[in-house]
Amino acid sequence: MREQTWQRLRTPRRRSAVAASVAVAMAAGVLAAGVLTPTAASAATAAASAAAKPDTVQQGLDALVRQDKLPAALATVKDRKSRTQAYTAGVGDLATGAKVPKDSQVRIGSNTKTFTAVVALQLVGEGKVRLDEPIETYLPGLVRGDGIDGHRITVRQLLQHTSGLPDYEGDIDEATLQQRYFEPRELLDMAFRHKAGSAPGEKFEYSSTNYVLAGLLVQKVTGRPLAEEIDRRIVQRIGLRHTSFPGTGDRSIREAHPQGYRQEKPGGPLIDTTELDPSAGWAAGQMISTNADLDQFFTALLGGRLLPAAQLAEMRTTVPIADSGAGYGLGLISRPLSCGGVYWGHGGDIPGFETRGGATDDGRAVNIAVTQIPADGAVTRRLEQVVDTALCR
Repeated sequence: MREQTWQRLRTPRRRSAVAASVAVAMAAGVLAAGVLTPTAASAATAAASAAAKPDTVQQGLDALVRQDKLPAALATVKDRKSRTQAYTAGVGDLATGAKVPKDSQVRIGSNTKTFTAVVALQLVGEGKVRLDEPIETYLPGLVRGDGIDGHRITVRQLLQHTSGLPDYEGDIDEATLQQRYFEPRELLDMAFRHKAGSAPGEKFEYSSTNYVLAGLLVQKVTGRPLAEEIDRRIVQRIGLRHTSFPGTGDRSIREAHPQGYRQEKPGGPLIDTTELDPSAGWAAGQMISTNADLDQFFTALLGGRLLPAAQLAEMRTTVPIADSGAGYGLGLISRPLSCGGVYWGHGGDIPGFETRGGATDDGRAVNIAVTQIPADGAVTRRLEQVVDTALCR
């Protein structure tokens, strides 16, 4: 749900590594020939050396736990050939000492925004919504406040966070968020008590209020609950087996999962916040998924399986996020890679969990989750460096 400061998106340049599995396979082929020529012996030595090298992704997760004191970290990495590898580090339950279940469910926070944006853009492709139409056309009389006028804010500006609408998240403390159910219109009421941050179209300003409105837009146009539309149009369509939009009052994570934790102040005790009412996130941050499902989702999205080419191109048209080198499209973020090019994803956090990751146009993907929102921006940067490492190795 709530995103960390966008200036944290820089990642250092790294050298890519040769995959150990390839070297091992080469050595096995040489040995099977029965004769070790000097060239073969060199290959075997190189293979053994590569196999002995530590896995840089595992090292990164271990460091997040050991050095940055996060309870647990888990990741799933997919290569160009769709081969996947799952990683874990830390402890899944501090009370029992249980291990972290591999590729288990977590709350994915603002990654939900990408799902909401996809459905909205599908409606654009079907001719039911126009990107540059004022939101007033679809939700008349709803968007009003100090400097706020739905006649001047377009659907595109909502999806790209250029509407200038104030955010409501600062009005909800974490203890309240954990326990209380919020209706979407309550969230808007909180937001619209504040003055607009800027004029529509003036600049990028991240606000979950935009996506609450996008969710209401989907419901108004389809006549169906947002959760049903996401499930029908995305989850079932591409076979995301462990992804869901929790129902009203559902505070649980139903499949295998690590516990999520929060601190009320830096250095304070860790409080279990796994059981949480995610309704304050709704269309902006309510969903649950796994790293593997997120890899599949972003790969399918970039591969054109969810949107027509015209709408995918609109989604990938970005505005700068400050001077970070990253750009925000329509519910989709591009981030530079140290090895060249970019990857596309989103990321998100909600008390108990933070997620980062995405996919490249050539089919690589990685998503990483940790079981506490880092209080220090440097820790989030290190988390994003592990994403970079996984995609560039």
